[in-house]
Amino acid sequence: MKTAYQSTKVIELGSCAFRQWRATHSHCKYIHGYQLKAKLWFGGSSLDDKNWLVDFGGLKDLKAKLQGVFDHTMTVAADDPELETFKELDRKGIIQLRVMEAGVGIERAAETVFNITQQYIHALTLGRCWVDKVEVFEHEDNSATFSKETFTEPVFTLNTSESVVQEPTDIVQDITEHTPEVQVDRGARVGGNVSSGKGNWFAGTTWG
Repeated sequence: MKTAYQSTKVIELGSCAFRQWRATHSHCKYIHGYQLKAKLWFGGSSLDDKNWLVDFGGLKDLKAKLQGVFDHTMTVAADDPELETFKELDRKGIIQLRVMEAGVGIERAAETVFNITQQYIHALTLGRCWVDKVEVFEHEDNSATFSKETFTEPVFTLNTSESVVQEPTDIVQDITEHTPEVQVDRGARVGGNVSSGKGNWFAGTTWG
């Protein structure tokens, strides 16, 4: 369907560490981190009974879902040659590991946010609304966008102990039942670990 109305929402994703092992030419091959933010573009052809496209107040569970992936986590590619090292650190409780099957980077982060948000919004509005685009910011100078007409479920692993692999459908199991109530994924700490201030988006960020 064609977008007639559009609204936007900015959501704090939290502080996330990355390692781009293929970037052998740059410092991105080392563990580094960003205070991530996502800007979401919602589209739809009609409004609800309150003349809203999307109820912003109803996105708290989506925020928790996204922070469960990115906040205070270590994100690595599934083909990282040091993957077993990161799994061991995760087992010891030193990191919260997120393994991205498609690879890491701000572009992949935007794709992951898009897919999670698209499924959430589709269920929340019973198909009335959708996500037109997602932009994820590493900091004020760097960002990446992702958009597409169709979406797929994100594929990543939430490692909370050895041999624990979360299926993609687990991420949105309660969403697919057409309810906006979303439970935070196991092993992902949210809430107290997330800065609540509304000052400089990237104050205190030392990576990049």
